[in-house]
Amino acid sequence: MADNSASNFLYPFLHGERQDAAQLDDALLESVKQKARDSINVKEKFFAENADKIVKIARAIANVYEADGRLLTMGNGGSSCDAAHIAVEFLHPVTAGRPALTAINLVCDTAMMTAVGNDVGFAHIFTRQIIAQGRKGDAVIGISTSGNSENLLNAFAKAKEIGLTTIGLAGGNGGQMKTSSSVDFCLIVPSDSIHRVQECHVAIYHILWDLVHTLLADKRGNLSEPPAVAGGLNDDVIQTDINT
Repeated sequence: MADNSASNFLYPFLHGERQDAAQLDDALLESVKQKARDSINVKEKFFAENADKIVKIARAIANVYEADGRLLTMGNGGSSCDAAHIAVEFLHPVTAGRPALTAINLVCDTAMMTAVGNDVGFAHIFTRQIIAQGRKGDAVIGISTSGNSENLLNAFAKAKEIGLTTIGLAGGNGGQMKTSSSVDFCLIVPSDSIHRVQECHVAIYHILWDLVHTLLADKRGNLSEPPAVAGGLNDDVIQTDINT
């Protein structure tokens, strides 16, 4: 007969019981600590093993911007929120003095995605946009916790054909994204937890954003004195926006 002691404690309602309040509080507090430790450990391991690759990707993106290219972003579900987050970081830099850089979030056009999904298929929602908006010399970042999102893989293939720099963020074992010849750079967070992968992805693109701006400022020769105007907004306006 199976031992139900673990499920009795974690899910007492399944057995018609109520959990002791003090025990539940202790378990929840320990869960918080364990999840925080796991998150830190995953990130420490990832960045220790991938720092050099992150710098290479930052240089590739900086080169795109230096040549008047743009950054495109894409993802599904929670990763679509990451795609939006990346785009807004570049479009509206929160650090005063850093210039706005063109970034196109391919997830934001609901009419476009539903039209393509309905008429052609969900696997093509990003490919059609890459065809329409991608230019040789641009870059595209695609985020997938599994690395197996068909619509991202299709879009990467088309982007590579057009001449974009292709960058993937994945998790687990990297899935198909890891071995795809259409992905120039693939950063894989080696965790089976989607939450830990997503948390690490956020840290990755925040660091990439900072490195890209550092590289661009260095190429301009004014790293120590960033420009006073960022995307048409002066420092005072940007600081006010942040504090409201």
